[in-house]
Amino acid sequence: MVSGSSMWTGVYPAATTQFAADGSVDIDATQRGLVALVEDGVDGLILLGTCGENNSLDVDEKHAVLRAGVEAVGGRVPLVCGVSEFTTRRAAAFAKEVEDIGVDALMLLPAMVYVPTPNELATHFRTVAEATGLPIMLYNNPPAYRVSVDFNTLELLEPVKNIVAVKESAPDPRRFTDVINRFGDRYIVMAGLDDVALEGMLLGASGWVSGLTSAFPQESVALIAAVDRGDWEEARRIYRWFMPLLHLDAEHDLVQSIKLAEEIMGRGSERVRLPRLPLEGARRAEVIAMVEKCAATRPVLKEAVAA
Repeated sequence: MVSGSSMWTGVYPAATTQFAADGSVDIDATQRGLVALVEDGVDGLILLGTCGENNSLDVDEKHAVLRAGVEAVGGRVPLVCGVSEFTTRRAAAFAKEVEDIGVDALMLLPAMVYVPTPNELATHFRTVAEATGLPIMLYNNPPAYRVSVDFNTLELLEPVKNIVAVKESAPDPRRFTDVINRFGDRYIVMAGLDDVALEGMLLGASGWVSGLTSAFPQESVALIAAVDRGDWEEARRIYRWFMPLLHLDAEHDLVQSIKLAEEIMGRGSERVRLPRLPLEGARRAEVIAMVEKCAATRPVLKEAVAA
């Protein structure tokens, strides 16, 4: 496992799960994708997040993906596993199971479908936290999951020592400042929505959980490197180039769009599992055009070739 001191900084792509033509999980392709991201310099990986199609996998498939990730890149970068279940009991059991597999941390979502009260939400998070010794990052994404990890919930969870971070995917960048003002350094905050990532980093986020990094990891790594050295001019240059694609992360079809971008860039397949279907028609053409334009104007690649 990776030590806690190196967690929650830099760029963490929300890695995709790759599927074979028959719809089964393609473990080899999934591992190749993870290895390629690490070799391109990412700082950590989210496995079985939204882009990993967590809720479309059976439990044994989830375990297989995690074992494959640990086998391929475990110890090289932190591996954070998404916990996205319909009940608290199942989420707590899954958290314990994946700890035994060897991941480094958890990204914990509210229980799926049900919209809880703050007390119910805090009880869900606390119960899962008590089932594991792993550090936990809560995932706040009100547009996607209809649940806000509000300040009342975070206050109730302050005594829970292994809940250490929040992935902030609310579209309003004021949330970064509000969380930090309210809780100080109690919770590490990571930017979780691609098209407000730079704003989040400027406002105090420690790192970036990213969807489009899976297709363009070099530019994502360069963006965070520019932020770390205080080169905001370079950071803005990359961010402005990237923004048309980053907006895709805020759409309901983000998984299909990201996987299509991966396929265009030679980094994976666009295959998804039902209920999702690959993009088609005008939307597919729109995303292809966006990816191809970005690929033709890559700022980091141009510099590498010139050097």
